[in-house]
Amino acid sequence: MDYNLMRKFADSWGLLAMALFFIGCIAFALRPGSRRQADEAARIPLKDD
Repeated sequence: MDYNLMRKFADSWGLLAMALFFIGCIAFALRPGSRRQADEAARIPLKDD
């Protein structure tokens, strides 16, 4: 593949894909009910003490 073709793809669709992935991660973290799961995951390292 040509470098310029890959660069144009990254400038257009690559940026869009990364932005959608970022928005999806934020939505996943802020979804209803995620606080309880995050609190449980935060306590995992302390269970064996």
